[in-house]
Amino acid sequence: MLYRGQRIALTVPCYNEEVAIGSVIREFRAAMPELEIYVFDNNSSDKTAGVAKAEGASVIFVPLKGKGNVVRRMFADVEADVYVMVDGDATYDARSVVRLVDKLLDERLDMVVGCRKVDMSTAGQAYRNGHQWGNRMLTQSVVRTFGGGFTDMLSGYRAFSRRYAKSFPALSQGFETETELTVHALELRMPYGEIMTPYGARPEGSVSKLSTYRDGWRILTTIGRLYVSERPLAFFGICAAVLAAVSVLISLPLLDEYLRAGVVPRLPTAILSASMMVSALLAFSCGLILDNVTRGRHEMKRLSYLAMPAPCVQDRPHENPS
Repeated sequence: MLYRGQRIALTVPCYNEEVAIGSVIREFRAAMPELEIYVFDNNSSDKTAGVAKAEGASVIFVPLKGKGNVVRRMFADVEADVYVMVDGDATYDARSVVRLVDKLLDERLDMVVGCRKVDMSTAGQAYRNGHQWGNRMLTQSVVRTFGGGFTDMLSGYRAFSRRYAKSFPALSQGFETETELTVHALELRMPYGEIMTPYGARPEGSVSKLSTYRDGWRILTTIGRLYVSERPLAFFGICAAVLAAVSVLISLPLLDEYLRAGVVPRLPTAILSASMMVSALLAFSCGLILDNVTRGRHEMKRLSYLAMPAPCVQDRPHENPS
C-alpha cells in the first residue's frame, strides 16, 4: 500500500520492549494503515520479537548492541521512499505520524523531527530527573557549534527522505546516533523541519535503557568528535592560536633581556617558546589539510545524496488538485 504515491516504512528499534511493542504497532497501523512496519530487535532477552511477529510486523535481528548499530541496519536493509523512526517504548504519539510524513512531503524536506511536548502533570513520569535540562543543554551545544534551529535534537521520533537515508554514513553505536543524524543534515545543508508531538510516560513494567550520565557523556564526546572532523580548520586554528599566544608570552621577557644585555640566559625557556611556535604552525597546517579532506567528504556525500531522485508526491487524500 502507498501513501500519496510513496512507500512509507516505520522502523522501530527495540531492546526488551515486550510490554510496549504490541501497542506501538497497533497504534501506528491504526493511525496510518499504509505503513510497512519493521521492528529491529537489538538482542532482546524477552519476547519482543515474538510479540512483534504476532502483530504482523517484519522483525529483523541486529546482534550488535546499541541504537546506532540499529539505525545503520535500518537504512541499509529497508527500501522505502520515506522512513519513519520511532522508539518502541510507546512514549510517542502515533497519531502524529501523518503530520510528520505530510510535512516532509509537502515541504520537500529531508528530515522532520517530532519535538516532544510533555504535559506538566506527567512530566515527572515521562522524564527522569535532569533529562529535560540535559536535552536543552546538548541541543544548544549542537546549535551553537553547527548552526541550525533545532529545539529537541535527542528526539527518537523522526521522518527521513530516501535521499537522506541512503547518504547517511551511520558511524555511531549508541544513543549518540541522534546527534549524528542532526549534524548530518546540518553539514549537507539539507532542508529539515520540526513538529510538536505529545510525549508520555512508558507503560507500567517497561524500563528505560538510557543511562543519564554515561550516555550523556557519550553524546558530549560525540559532539566534540564531530566538531573536530567537521570543523577541522576552526579546531586546529584555536589550538594554533593558543600555542602561539603562550609562545609569545613566555618569549617576551627573554626578548627584553636580549635587547638590553645581548644574551639569552634561560635557554630552556627559549627552546620551549620556539617549540610551541613550531607546534602552532604545524597545528594550523593540519587544520588546512584536514579542511580540504572534509570538503572532499562533503562533496562525496552530497553526490550520493543527489544520486537519489526526488519523490513524485501526490496530493493529500483530502485535497483536490486545482
